[in-house]
Amino acid sequence: MNNIVNEDDFKYYMQDIERYYFGACYNYNELLNNEMVPFKFKTIITKYIKDDVDYDTTLESHLFYLDTQKYDYRIYKQLKARIRVSQYKKPEDHSRGFKEKVYTIEQLSKISPEEKIRLGIIVRELIISKLALFAFTV
Repeated sequence: MNNIVNEDDFKYYMQDIERYYFGACYNYNELLNNEMVPFKFKTIITKYIKDDVDYDTTLESHLFYLDTQKYDYRIYKQLKARIRVSQYKKPEDHSRGFKEKVYTIEQLSKISPEEKIRLGIIVRELIISKLALFAFTV
């Protein structure tokens, strides 16, 4: 059972010295309209990601179903994206709760959607390297 009271709790933007963090309940339109989101990331969304994804798609949904054969996967790979998820501690025993884990975009994308469901994976956060964003040529 889902005990989330307010989905806005998972709509946040933070940064530290090395990375940007985006709550996975944001959709791309909300990211584009958030003045705190780095301009270069907004440019990447409008120039590259928009061709594969509708602006109403949430990060959670997009990253959960991300296909390694699509161009948007290559964009996130170049940005050295990492994905924070919650997943079952033991997939065979769903009543034991969740643990938090961080996957690289390559690791998460290699897991099929069916396997993600079996593991109880819920995408919580997109993490992007500041250095990779800086080095990305628009």
